[in-house]
Amino acid sequence: MQAVRARIAAAASAAGRDPRAIALLAVSKTFPESAVRAAHAAGQREFGENYLQEALAKIGALSDLALIWHFIGPIQSNKTRAIAEHFDWVHSVARANIAQRLSDARPAGRQALDICLQVNLSGESSKSGVAPDEVRPLAESVRALPRLRLRGLMAIPEPSDDIEQQRRRFRELRLLLVQLNAGGLALDTLSMGMSQDLETAVMEGATIVRVGTAIFGERKRA
Repeated sequence: MQAVRARIAAAASAAGRDPRAIALLAVSKTFPESAVRAAHAAGQREFGENYLQEALAKIGALSDLALIWHFIGPIQSNKTRAIAEHFDWVHSVARANIAQRLSDARPAGRQALDICLQVNLSGESSKSGVAPDEVRPLAESVRALPRLRLRGLMAIPEPSDDIEQQRRRFRELRLLLVQLNAGGLALDTLSMGMSQDLETAVMEGATIVRVGTAIFGERKRA
């Protein structure tokens, strides 16, 4: 955990940024409750999950801890109610009907559900996400919904060892957010960067980096 925080701090320093402006999201999918408890003991509060049933079991088992839960996986229509009821953030909204269902299902007594729109920067058919030129109408639709708070954008670019290609993709997401804000939105979140490329994501403006392997070790099979 501390090694990852040191990486974030070093990248922020190199970019002239305040490391406190970058949140570390520990991606705990496939790892047991005990791993989350150990990370919490080391000071981590925010955790990301992809698989709903696994996540709900963990959320219940860890209800004695003050944790912030982020859903970061693909969203099926029949899962929206449980996501809206149990999570604090959703990073992977790519369709207006999914956003509507999350809004409808969000309990009235809870604070608004923080939302990021997932953008498919590379156009890969295997990747979830909305095309860049379709982000604005989706953003306008989502921000009009009650019980949701549109915070920003998320992307999972295609893997690359080429630092310049990594930066190019992250820069595309940042510039897209800048364009949305210039058009009247007030977004503050760029969820981008993982274990292997968090430094370049920080250099390009990430405000949340999603890190699993570098915290918990090699991923276990779901």
